[in-house]
Amino acid sequence: MTDQTYDLIVIGGGPGGYVAAIRAAQLGMTVACVEKRGALGGTCLNVGCIPSKALLQSSHHFDSAVREFAAHGVKTGKVRLDLETMMKRKDSVVGDLTKGIEFLFKKNKVAYVTGAGEITAAGQVTVTAGKDKQALKGENILIATGSGAAPLPGVEIDEKQIVSSTGALSLAKVPKEMVVIGGGAIGLELGSVWRRLGAKVAVVEFLDAILPGMDGEVVKQMTRTLKKQGMTFRLATKVTGAKASKSGVVLTVEARDGGKEESLKADVVLAAIGRVPYTDGLGLDALGVERDKRGFITVDGDFQTNVAGVFAIGDVIGGAMLAHKAEDEGVAVAEILSGQSGHVNYGAIPGVVYTWPEVAAVGHTEEHLKEAGVEYTAGKFPFTANSRARCNADTDGFVKILADAKTDRVLGVHIVGPAAGDLIQEAVLAMEFGASAEDIARTCHAHPGLSESVKEAALAVAGRAIHM
Repeated sequence: MTDQTYDLIVIGGGPGGYVAAIRAAQLGMTVACVEKRGALGGTCLNVGCIPSKALLQSSHHFDSAVREFAAHGVKTGKVRLDLETMMKRKDSVVGDLTKGIEFLFKKNKVAYVTGAGEITAAGQVTVTAGKDKQALKGENILIATGSGAAPLPGVEIDEKQIVSSTGALSLAKVPKEMVVIGGGAIGLELGSVWRRLGAKVAVVEFLDAILPGMDGEVVKQMTRTLKKQGMTFRLATKVTGAKASKSGVVLTVEARDGGKEESLKADVVLAAIGRVPYTDGLGLDALGVERDKRGFITVDGDFQTNVAGVFAIGDVIGGAMLAHKAEDEGVAVAEILSGQSGHVNYGAIPGVVYTWPEVAAVGHTEEHLKEAGVEYTAGKFPFTANSRARCNADTDGFVKILADAKTDRVLGVHIVGPAAGDLIQEAVLAMEFGASAEDIARTCHAHPGLSESVKEAALAVAGRAIHM
């Protein structure tokens, strides 16, 4: 056992864990971060957000070269795919960023400990790396172990023919036919990658619509757009089994509400039905750490579990399972431990789907407001009426702002369109400061710019959009 007692031991080096470790170190604490992957950044950086966005960008360039360049007067001849180079670029992006976090740890004097961490006693974490074990002592312990792909009964993932998001990031060749189980962000993003590269992609979704939790108008727009791009959808459908062989995968499906069993054939099946908290091997049961019925660790307003000195953040405590939500919680818990007032505004956390067009949202949907009986006014502006979108030939989608009917305070913003993930940040900031639609409408926006669509949607709340 080391003689040093750390102020904070973080188990998990993903977005929540490494950010918490760095912020705690900035505040003068002695910090150790335990990560078993052998590379920092967690699922997000290694097999999630970052590699998927690298492939989305590369596949978008390929698709543009095939389908769009000629309309811009760019003659390319026959466009050929070099999948090996595309994958190497993706791996290089990941490698550079993981090394960057290691540099930040050294800069901030965070001890990086490689191995699997287990809380073996109050204030003690035992780290196992192969046959080697070491015990770390800490005044406080933070669990930031994230989540894993949710299993689906009857569908056994082999990461070759039946893959999770991890396997879908490293396919050796473009499948002729791919079936995606799950119409959420992960399924649609990775389905888009392989559709652009030449695969025929079908999405099977248990619910009545794709993008669960998104505004209904957004869902309708994206369903139409993705169908136009070539994706097909089987909604209100459940998967009952999957069998892989040399000739491919055969899925058995049936209507969710009862119906005849059918078979679907594919070269590759991607199972993307959601994620579950990762708590294996942490010693939580022996320690008495409480979890809810779905396995999420329960915490109080300071992110502390029922066991004094043990905290948890990120996917492992539930809520929006997003990297940036975990990062904000990591900062908050570090500041709370240092005696400051850490806080996360869960009403102003954006969600983005990086298809093309992108989808971005913050705050309430129309469905939520109607269900809650809140009177609101909606302002909507299409990208077809935005000059920059016209110049870029990216006119699919719209911006919609929902404001309180009495106070005009912004309650929710929903964007389908080019660079939606960046445009939404103006709305997030507006909501963080309690802004009204009028505040956005009277803010000068550069012309010509995509952000003018946000201003016009704010003007439309009061029925006075200029360019529509």
